[in-house]
Amino acid sequence: MKMNKNKVVSFPSKRNLGIRDWGSEDLLVSISKVLTLKLLKIKKNKKGGLQYHRKKNECGYLLKGKLKMIYQNSSGKLVSKILTEGSTFHIPPKAIHQEKAITDCWIIEASTPHLNDRVRVEKKFKLSSKGYGLPTTNLKEIKII
Repeated sequence: MKMNKNKVVSFPSKRNLGIRDWGSEDLLVSISKVLTLKLLKIKKNKKGGLQYHRKKNECGYLLKGKLKMIYQNSSGKLVSKILTEGSTFHIPPKAIHQEKAITDCWIIEASTPHLNDRVRVEKKFKLSSKGYGLPTTNLKEIKII
């Protein structure tokens, strides 16, 4: 059996991805052009924007807390589901969603490495977007790490 001597185990350091109105977002692992693993901490009663991703495919595991996941169902209506510790979720590209923390929440998120892929859709549902979440990005602005 031939061994590849160039492949080694790595132990990345976490990296904060910037100030978030709702809490914090730390990049734990980035496998270039394959996936990212993040720790999201959402403060009680805070929420992100109502949005979808053009390319990003994500899933998550609720480590701590109680989270309200708001999403568009197959009929086009916004509905919600309450997630508790140990719950998992999958958000495919173009799925409209929003997370609101009922209590302080910690989420482990694994996703494709499209860091800033977001389209805000509050206007579509006649909702206010003031005071929370990051703005829409253009397709050309999407960063793949």
